[in-house]
Amino acid sequence: MSDQDKREVDEISGVETTGHEWDGIKELNNPLPRWWLWTFYATIVWSIGYMIAYPAWPLINSATQGVLGYSSRAELHRDVERVVLERSGQTEALATMDLNEVLADDALRNFAIAGGAAAYRVNCSQCHGTGAQGAEGYPNLNDDSWIWGGTIEDLHQTIAFGVRDHASFDTRISEMPSFEGILSRREMAETAAFVVSLSREPENPDIVAAGAEHFEVYCGACHGVGGEGDRMLGAPSLNDPIWLYGGTEAEIAAQIASPRHGVMPGWTDRLGDVTVRKLAIFVHSLGGGE
Repeated sequence: MSDQDKREVDEISGVETTGHEWDGIKELNNPLPRWWLWTFYATIVWSIGYMIAYPAWPLINSATQGVLGYSSRAELHRDVERVVLERSGQTEALATMDLNEVLADDALRNFAIAGGAAAYRVNCSQCHGTGAQGAEGYPNLNDDSWIWGGTIEDLHQTIAFGVRDHASFDTRISEMPSFEGILSRREMAETAAFVVSLSREPENPDIVAAGAEHFEVYCGACHGVGGEGDRMLGAPSLNDPIWLYGGTEAEIAAQIASPRHGVMPGWTDRLGDVTVRKLAIFVHSLGGGE
């Protein structure tokens, strides 16, 4: 019996089967459409031509260069150089103009915000959050509560030289002393209750009056008699619901006993003044800038 006689033909379609079968279903050996075959052959020819014309085969330290000498890396460098050249005027203006003048120029402000947003994601979001919402020990940059001030000049100063960055001569510095040994635990709790009373109902109103006396003697000189804070000293406001290290009475008492002092690096040496200016304008644009 010849091979032709051994081939099985489907009774319904009259087409030979491949001999493959799954769950009683047999595969028909239908030929591929001619247009599909010619398209497949064309892709093979195209791929050979592509490998000849463009970099394709990896070598030990490089790759075949291709007869056209194309390089995606070189193209990227050309694009970057072109963009830098196109924006050189805006960059120069941003470097020399007063920051308030930049804010008044819509095109220049938008240019700075776009660059500042990119710089923020790379350098600042790790601490302040991708949405600048902050976290415990890291200030929220969207609200109106600023320890050192929220004007564009204040923001530039803080970003440029940091906070308690001992590597920067012009860094912001404020040190809240520990009141351990100065106030008793009871007196710290009383002071914390008074501080809470400045913005909401305290847990124990009966000790607020005693806490007010302690606050006047030990805290009012920096934080203000009404807890409004003092930006010149870097003393935060205590009469709003915004807290850097927690706002419960226990957390406030813990801060009085053993203050925590965060450190923010200065960014001028790392990023350059133009990028720092972009960052200041971006942060100012978030809504909390003054």
